[in-house]
Amino acid sequence: MTIDGGGDFASGLLAIGSGTEVTPLATFPESDSLGLLYLETIKYLGYGMFDEYKVMGLAPYGDPAPHRDLFEQFYELLDNGGYRIYLDRIGPTLLRSIEVRRKGMPFTQQHKDLSASLQEALERIVFHVLRHHSEITGIKRLSLAGGVAHNCTLSGKLLRSGIFQDIFVQPAAHDAGCALGAALMMSNELGQSAPRERLQEVYWGPDLGSDRAVEQELIAWGGHIEIERCDDVASRAAEWIADGAVIGWMQGRSEFGPRALGNRSILADPRPATNKDRINAIVKKREGYRPFAPSVLEEDANEFFELPDSRQEFPFMNFVVPVRESKRNLLGAVTHVDGTARLQTVSRNINQAYWEVITAFRKRTGVPILLNTSFNNNVEPIVDSVADAVTTFLTTDLDGLVVGSYLIKKRTASPEDWSRLALSLPPYSSLHQVRAFTALDRQETVCEIRTGPSSREAVRISSELFELLMRIDGEAPLGDILDLIAPNQNQREALLNELRGLWEQRSVRLHPMRAGSAAEPLSSSINLSSGARL
Repeated sequence: MTIDGGGDFASGLLAIGSGTEVTPLATFPESDSLGLLYLETIKYLGYGMFDEYKVMGLAPYGDPAPHRDLFEQFYELLDNGGYRIYLDRIGPTLLRSIEVRRKGMPFTQQHKDLSASLQEALERIVFHVLRHHSEITGIKRLSLAGGVAHNCTLSGKLLRSGIFQDIFVQPAAHDAGCALGAALMMSNELGQSAPRERLQEVYWGPDLGSDRAVEQELIAWGGHIEIERCDDVASRAAEWIADGAVIGWMQGRSEFGPRALGNRSILADPRPATNKDRINAIVKKREGYRPFAPSVLEEDANEFFELPDSRQEFPFMNFVVPVRESKRNLLGAVTHVDGTARLQTVSRNINQAYWEVITAFRKRTGVPILLNTSFNNNVEPIVDSVADAVTTFLTTDLDGLVVGSYLIKKRTASPEDWSRLALSLPPYSSLHQVRAFTALDRQETVCEIRTGPSSREAVRISSELFELLMRIDGEAPLGDILDLIAPNQNQREALLNELRGLWEQRSVRLHPMRAGSAAEPLSSSINLSSGARL
């Protein structure tokens, strides 16, 4: 079954798969889109497209009962597993019935209850469709894809319902999974069909490279980090984590799909409940209610989580399962408010490096589990390269970083260390001077840097920094620009602090100079004219 927002004038498909053949049983038009049902509702909770998973995490804090009758106006369950969605009723009804939340406003209990009602409505519809078709076909194995299939609360309830003996959720179930489907289709058409076996791992992205290449990249950051090569990074990382550190962990090839599965992860002790609040606040910089996932050694999973007898492997973090009641207080940082967790099991055969660090943590604490969340902050995708990892490490409050065989700590960088970095604008950033109200009765020309096409993605910057950034052509040594623009020490410090804030938001790039570029004349990288760059 595919469940999506829309595409090709449809929002879903129910089919029987056999070999390489797919025989449709039912299609769902965009007018009956479950993805759009979710999206249209969360607009009134201060969220938009691609924020659906946040509302799924908010739902356990609410009670669906107060808004159940209201939501039953938005859909109808029909005979033979059919259903109908009334998208045009959602907006007018919610405007009359709730206090609409704007982005940044606090969540009221009403908002939490609305989230719970939305999640319940989605589950009722999907269960209605699947229960009917499972009964009439006798099929007891289910494969899910489409963006809505990332609703791991729904998947977990389906798993525990007993309707199916086995459920597989495509780990890149959203639009990115089309790349995998296209590759499989062409492989089949070329007569080189892929083996029809259960997918075990998705570590398909770029590799870190050799130890020598990693070391060279790290050395380029000079006075900003301390580097130590270690033959047993798993034990040292586990020691850091057991002592309370929150670390970045980067090994091998990056993951395909939206989940960090132990190669591009932030890791922490799963026991102290305060770790959830700490990571949300100082690293991820996101809403405090949002949960984190546990990664558990596959051989120990059943001791801590309630798993079906037929299934002990959950490698892709796409099912929510109950934490055993006796373990909930122990696992305070990864147990959600409703006593569940979005589980990843880790196999030694699939990811030995990640298995080893969890095993090392178990030796120190008796707990074969780590808190695992994606290695990024709130304004960027998951890190992919060594440069990405160092940038995120230096612009968050992570305590340590492990990249391949290297242990990395922060150093207090001197002004000279900062001056040796290069400054550049990423391709998506642009500079603007606009007229804006600076008081109720006064308009002035202000300077902005934007990271998108709209002024909604704008950040106000000082006129001095605007002038500095306007002079850059490609990349330029930060020290040379500061010498030119701000010879006064106080000015330099103010501009550097402003730049660091923009770097944290990924509006500008600070990075080591590229090999061979340090010797270029200043005029080749700095535009001495004052013409606007828009």
